[in-house]
Amino acid sequence: MNIAMSKDGTTITYDKIGKGPALVLVTGAFGYRKFPAQVQLAQLLADHFTVYSYDRRGRGDSSDTKPYAVEREIEDLEAVIDEAGGSAYVWGLSSGAILALRAATRGVKMTKLALHEPPFIVNPNDRKPPQDFKNHVMELIATNRRAEAIRYFMMQGMGAPSFIVSMMRIMPGVWDKLMAVAHTLPYDAALGDGYMNGKPLRASDWSMITMPAIVLQGTESPEGLRHGAQALADVLPSARLLSKKGLGHTKKLNAKMIAAELISFFNES
Repeated sequence: MNIAMSKDGTTITYDKIGKGPALVLVTGAFGYRKFPAQVQLAQLLADHFTVYSYDRRGRGDSSDTKPYAVEREIEDLEAVIDEAGGSAYVWGLSSGAILALRAATRGVKMTKLALHEPPFIVNPNDRKPPQDFKNHVMELIATNRRAEAIRYFMMQGMGAPSFIVSMMRIMPGVWDKLMAVAHTLPYDAALGDGYMNGKPLRASDWSMITMPAIVLQGTESPEGLRHGAQALADVLPSARLLSKKGLGHTKKLNAKMIAAELISFFNES
């Protein structure tokens, strides 16, 4: 276990394994560095890269500092990249992909960028969260209604069916792990705010992201996610879309498939 110090004094805990070019893994909502699929992914990548897997602020062994702002999470990622030598490859999953993107627009040094199903909703006909989604998530957490916040976030933000959420609540250990990080759901909602409203992405928002990038999506993923992935690949100057069955993230991460695609992309000359 290692510590990176963010600019506001927040301690960001990370694991470092492997040998090779630095690769930082950025989790999405509910994710943390000890999440089983995250651990497996890091291990599969370790023969090719020095892998940095960290707990985003407020999760796992990382501390937290109020008030929250997206800029602070960008500084957290930058602190981990500084620990990795000042620049790195970056893989971001879901809201973690949005975090990586927004960090790239601020000049955080990334040599290549892999963006895994960022939850952009760009088509007005696709399912999207309610207009007050971010504020309602914040209200639920502020009033200590964590279980309600998890259910609301999963169903209204992620589109999970009610029975799936109910099943997770009775699965041994699963609900406890979700409850442990539920207070960070407003952070993920803030990252996606303004990008999940069914409006097209503006190329000018992302034109400064000129490093090679890949946008990963699963062919079995919800239509809204697939539309968003295609739209992002279209607006990034040096990106391409990789669409394959098994690359989706809304059910279970296929760490072996993801690792194979990341190794191929990051090792391209």
